[in-house]
This record gives sequence, structure tokens and C-alpha cells, in this order.
Amino acid sequence: MTQPIVFIDGDQGTTGLQIHSRLHGRTDIRLLTLPDAERKSPQRRAEAINSADVAILCLPDDAAREAVASVVNPAVRVIDASSAHRTAPGWVYGFPEMDDQHAERIAHAKRVSNPGCYPTGAIALLRPLVSAGLIPADYPITVNAVSGYSGSGRAAVEQYETPGAAPGPVLRIYGLQLAHKHVPEMQRHAGLAFAPVFVPAYAAYRQGIVLTIAVQTRLLPAGVGAQQLHQRLAEFYQGARYVHVAPLESAAATAQLNPEALNGTNDLRLAVFSNEEQGQVLLTAVFDNLGKGASGAAVQSLELMLGAFA
Repeated sequence: MTQPIVFIDGDQGTTGLQIHSRLHGRTDIRLLTLPDAERKSPQRRAEAINSADVAILCLPDDAAREAVASVVNPAVRVIDASSAHRTAPGWVYGFPEMDDQHAERIAHAKRVSNPGCYPTGAIALLRPLVSAGLIPADYPITVNAVSGYSGSGRAAVEQYETPGAAPGPVLRIYGLQLAHKHVPEMQRHAGLAFAPVFVPAYAAYRQGIVLTIAVQTRLLPAGVGAQQLHQRLAEFYQGARYVHVAPLESAAATAQLNPEALNGTNDLRLAVFSNEEQGQVLLTAVFDNLGKGASGAAVQSLELMLGAFA
């Protein structure tokens, strides 16, 4: 069998480098790269994309749209790691664990949009609970999340890691206009009736995300509390390779969350914490923003798509 050709457009950026590293040395695919002098040539990039079986776009949004527009070979399949197509018609959202049929949709898709890092945690927590009616679709959701500085891109990595450079801030909260580009993605794929409030932040460590969503049980359907929310998540992700739900008893014994705990993996760890006396529940997600939040997710979708070549 001929080896499928995989081309990474933008393999010098943070996500592209990670994807290249994860695929380098594999013998079941042919990894196509361009020489340094040709990486910015629209003609050479278009030629490479159209010669690939799967093109992975690790580009800014506008450049990703231009790259997709350059596809004239109907056999080319695309994974877009930008946010350009995450709510676009005709694109399959690249979160295989969304339901029991979604991995199959990705496997046969022509166009796959890689999830954003923060939405990965929010959607993983909310979608099963909203679809089951345990959290109303119109619940006033607020998502708080802190990522390592690599989530801000190559410039931030250089700011924090270049010797002699002015140090970056210890913590930077942004998106204060409450119009972050991840919000429509969260709303659409979590099944929310209204846009959630999203408060993102970067901190002075390289990678890893901790994301939290607070819930008041008085605003949930009667009889729904931490146990019911946890049971739904545990059943929904039972048998999932990469998404794991911490037992309630281990959550009760946990005093803090380490955003770096799953760095270097494609794992996503969900947990449910509660204060029953106050009627409060905290839904949490910990994962690597460069793993399940970016390059790991892209490679997971690629694996599914490559199954069609087997």
C-alpha cells in the first residue's frame, strides 16, 4: 500500500512543531515538508497541499482560509488547527469523544476543524450534561481557565524563554471585552442557548491548562447535584482512551489542581467537586494545551482519517 502523504502547512509554529515532532520517524506515512526558502511561497504551499492526502493547517485564521481556498484536488483532506472553521458549515469538529458516532464522522470527513484549547475542556464538561438535561441549555455559564504561555503562540514563548529578554507577567487575564473568538465555538458544540462568559488567562509556566465551571444546584433541575453530574460524565466517557473522569472520592480528597499534571500527553482529566451545604458544584478539566488542546488532538483526528487508507 502507498504511504499516505501528510503535509503540515505552518510547521514552524508552536502547534506545527509539536505535530511534526509527534509524526516524525513514522513509517506508515510520508511526511512532506518544504525547504525554508519555500515556506512562504503561496505557489509552493498550494502545490504541497494539493499533492497531499491530508493537509494539516497550523496557520493564522486568514491564512488558513486562503490555504483551504487553494485546494483544487478533490481527494485532499484537511485538518485545520486554526479557529477559522470551528463553527463553519461542512466542517466536522475534531473532538472524537463528542458522542459515540463522532469518531466515525471524523474518520470519513474531508474537512476537520481542530478544537480550540480552552473549548476542549469546556465542551468536554458541558456537552454531556446539557444534552442529558442535567444542566439547562440556558444556564448562565461562566468558564474560567488558565493556560501556560505557549498557548499565546511563538512570540510569547520567545518572551518567556529568550535569555536576557524582559520577563513576561506572572499572570495575565485577557479577553476582558467578553468577545473571545472561542466563545461561539463553546456555545455551539456544548449545546448552550446563550454565549457563556469566558475569562481566559496565561501564566508564567510553559504549558498545561486548568479550566473550571462553577454551578449552583438551585438553578438545576430538581434532584440534580454533584453525584448525578459525575455519574453522567463517568458513563459518557466510559471506555474513552484519552478522556478520564476522576472518581468522586478522589476529588473529595484533592486539595489543589496542577495544570501541568498531564503535560506531554493527549489526556484530558475531568473532575467534579462540591459543597453540598452551599449547593455548589465545581466542574474541572486539566490537560496539556499543546496536547489534547492542540497538536495531540490533531494527530488523534489524523489517526482516524488515516484508517481510511488502511
